[in-house]
Amino acid sequence: MAFRTLDQAPAKGQRVLLRLDLNVPMEGGRVSDATRIDRALPTLKDLIKLGAKIIVLSHFGRPKNGPDKENSLEPVAAVLASHLGKPVSFASDCIGEAAAAGVAKLHDGDVLLLENTRFHKGEEKNDPAFVAELAKLGDLYVNDAFSAAHRAHASTEGLAHKLPAYAGRGMQAELEALTAALEKPQRPVAAVVGGAKVSSKLELLGNLTKKVDFLIIGGGMANTFLAAQGKAVGKSLCEMDLLDTARKIVDEARASKCEIILPVDAVVAKEFKAHAPSQVVSVDHVGADDMILDLGPKSVARIEELLGATKTLVWNGPFGAFELQPFDAGTNAVAKVAAALTDSCKLLTVAGGGDTVSALNQAGVAQHFTYISTAGGAFLEWLEGKQLPGVQALQIS
Repeated sequence: MAFRTLDQAPAKGQRVLLRLDLNVPMEGGRVSDATRIDRALPTLKDLIKLGAKIIVLSHFGRPKNGPDKENSLEPVAAVLASHLGKPVSFASDCIGEAAAAGVAKLHDGDVLLLENTRFHKGEEKNDPAFVAELAKLGDLYVNDAFSAAHRAHASTEGLAHKLPAYAGRGMQAELEALTAALEKPQRPVAAVVGGAKVSSKLELLGNLTKKVDFLIIGGGMANTFLAAQGKAVGKSLCEMDLLDTARKIVDEARASKCEIILPVDAVVAKEFKAHAPSQVVSVDHVGADDMILDLGPKSVARIEELLGATKTLVWNGPFGAFELQPFDAGTNAVAKVAAALTDSCKLLTVAGGGDTVSALNQAGVAQHFTYISTAGGAFLEWLEGKQLPGVQALQIS
């Protein structure tokens, strides 16, 4: 995939419309998690060094009837300034007189945050008239919001067709990591897909069977595959209406020479709660009132051995009820092995998805993975093999 980056951007003295994802969680009017702000800093700092006049665009929340205080980006400006170590001015609209006045005051290296783009219906409709109003404010466009790249909105896709368009540092890192993991990977490639339901990841599983050499299935979705093999899963989470679908996925994997790895043993308990009495059983001997809540030690050892012979790993979803001890043990064990292999340069590891990031943070290994995506829906759609409008618009034809 060819796309322009900041290294090719003639940004000095130019008005740069920078699309970030500043849709950060708020509690009591304050930012409670600044991860997305911190991820934007490399691009902002590079543009400041280049001497650009930086005009930041972002959505925030889901406003339904135009401007409202609850969905204003104004409180984010101060937090952005604090993390950037530089003043950030704020304009009360993203188009019109207020925006134009804010842009007119900018000197090289200054930063202006415009109000929530979703206060205008033209944003989500990708309305050409709204795109044109935004484009008036800038000379160049930089997209550093991969997490919103699966949406064809005015500020994520439309602007890239109106102004010279470039990928920001975060977008660049995400695209390079995902390309290395699935488009041009070192083989063998393994994918871990966990989570509760097969139904939520049908497209993901279908795409990965064509892309990877080993598909390691865990979490509640593994129970559906075990049941499809005729195994009893007791009271475990299981989608009995998808057994034929699971068998079809297995057949498709076999045709693509992709080996599906399922648990061979499991940690079971009678109730779903932390520190519930549990035991390890073979997946052939799950009791009628048992719930499968984690991988067993033989399954962990099998996966660890497989990773030792693998060059690339993509991870989406935990293996068990990782939020409850001791049913986090399987996820933690595999995560630590993957991290150790990454540290020794034997494995490239790319992971993403809310529960996945939480599980890897809980295991204390997230910083040891090659790349952790916080993009959510965009990351999942990429793994599903879908084209992302915000990425497509950046590609050099």
